This record gives sequence, C-alpha cells and structure tokens, in this order.
Amino acid sequence: MKKFQYVIQDPVGLHARPAGLLVKQAAGYKSKVTITCGGKSADARKLIMIMSLGVKQGMEVTCEIEGEDEDTAAEALQKFFKENL
Repeated sequence: MKKFQYVIQDPVGLHARPAGLLVKQAAGYKSKVTITCGGKSADARKLIMIMSLGVKQGMEVTCEIEGEDEDTAAEALQKFFKENL
C-alpha cells in the first residue's frame, strides 16, 4: 500500500470540478484509491462520496492506494493533487 498526505491549496477546496477530475484519474487504475479527511473516508471513484467529505482549503487529506499498479497510481495522483488542488 502507498500513502501520501496533501494540504488542499485551492481557495474553494475540493469542489465539483476537481473532484470530477479526481474520479476520472482514479478510475484509470486497477488499484483501490481511498481519500480520508477529518475522520471520514471516500472511494476516489465515487464523486458523491468525495463531495461528502467537505474538504476545504487548508485541510489535509490522506490518499491511500492499494493494488497491483499502486506505484504508478500513487505517483500520478500526487502529481494530480499538486497541479489541481
């Protein structure tokens, strides 16, 4: 399992547009991707679950990737978070 933390920089937080892009990004991998924030977790392939986390600017999220392509997925997701969130 790969895991990384990221502090959300986007002034609006993890809102609909980047959450939708995150779902598309996560769906491209066989590994299971889970986002955790404030004691709640969400499957990164499910937009409604991500939105229900209510992630705002300055909050830290943990991304856990587990599966056969976890190394590739973790690297790509870290890059995605830095560029989009």
